[in-house]
Amino acid sequence: MSVRYQLVIDCADPDGQARFWAAALGYEFAPPPTGFTSWDDYYRDLGLPEEALTGRVDRISDPRGGGPDIWFQVVGDAKIVKNRLHIDVHASGDRTDPIQTRKMRVDTEAERLVGLGATRICVMYEEGIDHYAVGMKDPEGNEFDIN
Repeated sequence: MSVRYQLVIDCADPDGQARFWAAALGYEFAPPPTGFTSWDDYYRDLGLPEEALTGRVDRISDPRGGGPDIWFQVVGDAKIVKNRLHIDVHASGDRTDPIQTRKMRVDTEAERLVGLGATRICVMYEEGIDHYAVGMKDPEGNEFDIN
C-alpha cells in the first residue's frame, strides 16, 4: 500500500521559495486545512507561538493532485553542502522525440526558471548518449535538474 507524503524543504525565506517553486512546477498555494481560514490559524491551533508564524505563503500543492504537497520550513542555518535529495523537472517531452527537440525544450525551461531567480550551473550532455539535462540552483542554492 502506498502512503501520502509531503516534501519538506528547509529554507530561510519560505514565501520566496514557495512562489518560485509554484511557478516552476505549475503548483498553486496550498489552501489551509478544512475549518481554518489560514495556515497561521492552523499553526496556532497546533500550539505554535506567535513568533513562529509568518503570515506568508509556505506551502504549495499540485492542482491536479498528482504530485506531493511541498512545505517550505524556516531553518536558522544556511545551506552549506550539496543536497542529498533533489527535484528533477521534466521538460524535455517523450524520449522518442529527437534529442535536438528535447534539448531545445530543456534549454527553454532553464531560461524561464532563470527569469524566476534560478541559476544555471551545468549542462549534462555527452555526444552519443541519448540524454540531456541542465543542472540548476533555486534562489536559495538548492540544486535541481531539468531534463
